[in-house]
Amino acid sequence: MSVLLMRLAGPLQSWGSAARFVRRTTENSPTKSGVVGLLAAAQGRRRDADLSDLAALEFGVRIDQPGTRLRDFQTAHHSDTLKAMPLSERFYLADAVFVAGVSGEAALVQRLYEALLEPVFLPYLGRRSCPPSEPITIEEPLDRDLEQALREADWEASERYRKRRAASLRRRSGTAPDVVHLDLLLDSPPEVRPDVTLRDLPVSFDPRHRRYGLRGIRTLQVPVPAVAGSPAPSPPLHEPTVLLTPVAPRTD
Repeated sequence: MSVLLMRLAGPLQSWGSAARFVRRTTENSPTKSGVVGLLAAAQGRRRDADLSDLAALEFGVRIDQPGTRLRDFQTAHHSDTLKAMPLSERFYLADAVFVAGVSGEAALVQRLYEALLEPVFLPYLGRRSCPPSEPITIEEPLDRDLEQALREADWEASERYRKRRAASLRRRSGTAPDVVHLDLLLDSPPEVRPDVTLRDLPVSFDPRHRRYGLRGIRTLQVPVPAVAGSPAPSPPLHEPTVLLTPVAPRTD
């Protein structure tokens, strides 16, 4: 089995597993349906495409920087009648960072990695209004267990957040901490009773009939070094739209 790790960081993210009428909430971490949708878009799959191979991937996510919950009010008007639509609430996670991972057959995972390097459709973090602020790929696929890969991955939180987290632990204990513990959420095996259950297992993204199944999740905490090392090198330019062909101006 092969593992693909992804860095999910941006000014805003929104990972909803349920939406009721005009209230659109977000979970505290990326959902499997949201990440599968991101991968399917990178590959250029259409909304009515078969998702069974992606849904079968083992999924996990580590909360490196939980961010802050933000509520936004939105208004809209009907395009034909111009009649005002009901006021809606949209919830987001601001300034959050996650490390998500999928595990599966090596050839499929390699194709997903290559698709993220040159996505067919621009990736976003749950909603189209939430673009990533950093490259999603962290490294090439790894030949190891998903839980092990997420445990060993570098802490991707911002330097400012890492220092603030370490300082908070120092004030509580009176000594500088060697490690901090991060929440890790993993797919629960069928034979194990899950800690949490979400309806976020994608069956179909077809807008005519979206379908999601239940997914069991087990939760645990993993230690990472508390003190950041030397500053990370500047990431490469992350502006996927520069590769798009400009639309030719109309002559009529």
